[in-house]
Amino acid sequence: MSPTLIGGLVLAFGAGIGLGYLIRQQVASTRRSSIESKLKKLLEDSRQEAKEILLEAKTKAVKALEEVKEEEKARERELKKAEERLRDREALLDKKLLQYDEREAGLAEKIERVREIKAEVEAARAEAGAALERVAGLSKTEAKELLVKRVEKEAEEDLASRIRKLEVSGLEELERKAKSILATIIQRLATATTSEVTTTTVTIPNDEIKGKIIGREGRNIRALERAAGVEIIVDDTPGAVVISGFDPVRRHTAKHALEALIADGRIQPARIEEAVDKAKTEIEKQIKEAAQAAAFEIGAFDLDERLLSLLGRLKFRTSYGQNVLQHSIEMAHISGMLAEELGGDVVIAKKGALVHDIGKAVDHEVQGTHVEIGRRILQKFGVDHRIIQAMQSHHEEFPYETLESIIVQTADAISASRPGARRDSVEHYLKRLGDLEAIASSFAGVEKSYAIQAGREIRVFVTPEQVSDLEARELARNIAMRIENELKYPGEIKVHVIRESRVVEYAR
Repeated sequence: MSPTLIGGLVLAFGAGIGLGYLIRQQVASTRRSSIESKLKKLLEDSRQEAKEILLEAKTKAVKALEEVKEEEKARERELKKAEERLRDREALLDKKLLQYDEREAGLAEKIERVREIKAEVEAARAEAGAALERVAGLSKTEAKELLVKRVEKEAEEDLASRIRKLEVSGLEELERKAKSILATIIQRLATATTSEVTTTTVTIPNDEIKGKIIGREGRNIRALERAAGVEIIVDDTPGAVVISGFDPVRRHTAKHALEALIADGRIQPARIEEAVDKAKTEIEKQIKEAAQAAAFEIGAFDLDERLLSLLGRLKFRTSYGQNVLQHSIEMAHISGMLAEELGGDVVIAKKGALVHDIGKAVDHEVQGTHVEIGRRILQKFGVDHRIIQAMQSHHEEFPYETLESIIVQTADAISASRPGARRDSVEHYLKRLGDLEAIASSFAGVEKSYAIQAGREIRVFVTPEQVSDLEARELARNIAMRIENELKYPGEIKVHVIRESRVVEYAR
């Protein structure tokens, strides 16, 4: 390589280095200018933002200062109002204190006047006493002695009356004890009673069924009446057919048969006889189940099956609207409790009560009273003679031979006379209560009256302004005497006359 070429290359290399240096300086200067411009812009933006923040802070400060001033003004107004109220209250208190002072002065004058009047009254009383002694010709001591003698005489009469009353208290105490025992037993037992009549209603889905029940030329209805032994009443009553008959077992048999026929839809003489036979079987089953349930309930497990069949028929028998089987079960429980209280044979009493009306199961088929019929039935099935003795006297057709017979008769009266048990009893019960209240309300000064304790007690409220305490005693005696004269009732009726005065005052 020639020196000239080498010198050219070195010169070119040096020129390149210088050119590169110049280019780097130019780039660095451009970058420095860009950075400085950005810094200036940021500084300007920061200054602008600071101005805005400062302006906003000043605005908020001015607003807060205005709100504080407004709150201070409102508080000043409230304080002024409170001060005015306090001034008004102080003025009112001063006025009331002045009134109290005036009232106190007036009361002092009145007290003094009352003392003067009291002194005048005492003087007048003394003068009147002296005048009375002169007129009566008796001294004060003599008058007192005369009054004491009169009071002693009246007290003697009252004491004699009390002695006469105490002479019969023994019987009254026994009667009260008996009533207490009965009341306790009645409260221990409560049984619902059913109400049935001599007709049974069968519900039908529509009136078209009535034509099927009657049948062509009345064949179906005649076949049903002949097979069941009842009368079928098909009238204009919508949705119902009535079965009539005095024998409740037959009525229920006909009801079951007719319901089965209606459900099946095939109503014809041959089908009717089949349905009646099935219904009889079903009713006999119900009778047996009812009798077994009754015997199990009272603990009579040794009764003859044939006797139970007759007993179950009482499920469909009623007496004055009271179901006879339910009545017998209720009596059995009452008899057992009475026997426990009185020391009798509980088992005999309960069994005697359960079968006491068994004659009613066939009294329409056999001649005689239901007591006599039941007695013969029990003798036929070899029932213990003590049970027969217990049941045969419940209507006093036979003498009372044992304690259990009296218990059964008592239980029968309790069950039958319970309010609501029988229709006629309810009517008499309500009428007696109404008569009691009417008698009490007829006296002057009576505000209201209530008959309670099943008519054994009546409470009479009087107006205190019209009737004094002494008049209240006299009113009670008059009401009791009028009840005795006008009403018929068992036992006794207690009359309460209540006079009440209420005074209400308020402490402020």
